[in-house]
This record gives sequence, C-alpha cells and structure tokens, in this order.
Amino acid sequence: MNDPNFTVRRATRDELDMILGWAAREGWNPGLRDAECFWAADPEGFFVGLLDGVPVTAISAISYGPSFGFLGLYLCLPEHRGKGYGIQTWDAALAALKSHTIGLDGVVAQQENYGKSGFVLAHRDIRFAGQPAAAAIAPDIRPLTRDDMHAVRAMDMACFGYERHAFLDAWLWTEGHRPLGCFAGARLDGFAVARPCLEGTKIAPLFAVAPEVAERLFDAAATGATGPVFLDVPETNEPALALAARKGMTPTFETARMYTGAQPLLPLGEVFGITSFELG
Repeated sequence: MNDPNFTVRRATRDELDMILGWAAREGWNPGLRDAECFWAADPEGFFVGLLDGVPVTAISAISYGPSFGFLGLYLCLPEHRGKGYGIQTWDAALAALKSHTIGLDGVVAQQENYGKSGFVLAHRDIRFAGQPAAAAIAPDIRPLTRDDMHAVRAMDMACFGYERHAFLDAWLWTEGHRPLGCFAGARLDGFAVARPCLEGTKIAPLFAVAPEVAERLFDAAATGATGPVFLDVPETNEPALALAARKGMTPTFETARMYTGAQPLLPLGEVFGITSFELG
C-alpha cells in the first residue's frame, strides 16, 4: 500500500543541484557543471519523491522529442530504502515517458528488476579510469567552434540515435568543457568533450569514424586533464576497449544499457565513449 505521506512531483532547478549532490555521495562522480547541461536537455524531466514534504527519492526522465526518452539519476536516500518509495518514483518517471521508447544505463544488480518493466539488455557500458601519459596533439585536431555545429549535431544524432540539440549545445559550450574535433579538410571525422568532474576528467562523448581518429581525439582530450581520466566504453566496441587498455586504463564500474520497445540501430563501432550514464 502506498504511503499517503509520500508524493512525487517534478523537481525544481535548485533540487537538481541537490539530486546531483546525492549522486556524488553515491560515488557517481558527476561533472562540475552537469546541472545546467542536464536542465537544458529537458526542464520537465526531473522528479523528486517527498515524504512529509521532504525529498527522499529522485529520478530523471528526459524526453528527447516525442519518441525517445532516457531514465537516470534513480536515487533513494539510504535511510528510506526498502519502503516502496523508489518504485513509486520509478512509476512516475515511466508514466511521464509512456509514449516513448526508453533507454537507461542501470547497475548490473538491477538488470532483472528493470526487465520486469519491459527493459531489454542491449550491451554493457564499462567505465575505465587511469592517468594516460601526455601526448602531442595531432595537427588534424582543433577546438570546435559554433561554426562546426551542423556537422557535430549530425554525428551526435547518428551515434546517439535521436536529436538532442538543446542538450548538446549546453554540453559543448558550458564553461570548463573542452570540445574538440578531428577534421579531414572540412569534414568532421570525430569529436570529443573533456568534462571536469568532482574527481578528474571524463572524456564524454568520444565519437569517431575510425579507431585511429578516436585515439588522436583521446590523446588531445586527455592531455592537460586534471586528475584521473574516465572513459565509458560500449563493451561491443572492441577497438575502444583496446584503446583504453593501451592508455593504461582499467575497468572500475559497469552498467547495463537497456531499452524498452525497438532498440535504436546505433553505429557502436563509432562510439568510443558514451556521453553520460544519466542522460545517454
């Protein structure tokens, strides 16, 4: 039976800061400016569960247009776990995306539970961490500019599967993020973003048409990074796993990428690093 003192509603912008604080305490290592980027993606896409008016649970349910959504930031304060508050919050998020195909990156231990809600495993994403040696920046790598956005948006849509222009614009141009592109003349062959986090730097995403392009982008993004470097790699991309190994990085964490409905047909061979466990 649901607790009448527990309710779920959409979160405010200030509450998103709180939610990311919870995520930090769970060891998820969010980016320093994630809140403003996440909010740009979908201001209606964050929920909190309140017990007697006090937030105790959270989830994000981001709508990328009318057909696709992504779940993340599914959290419950430790002292309130096992009381049914989490599943009520989960149900509210699913209801918000009821007309969408939905993706998520869930911890492996919850894979069976997500399956009960209709989610099917697509592949694993593995987080690698390390401190790669500094490398010379290749001459075909340069910082992205706003003049590059048409090509960047096209590559992002191909590798993610859906349009997310508002999020991408914030992700690339937020203070502290370093967006880099690899160009063959005027043609964009790959791009990466180095994003400062509470600990170290995440290279996210890392999209490239070929492994050698991905390596040059990785070297440029990792050079000058503060602290350890993290890269979240689809397990199905063997050249990406090999790249992480060559750079002296080791697996530290993994998630299960799952979807409801028809899974997007993604060129995972070009996805050397996903953008975010929270927003896809």
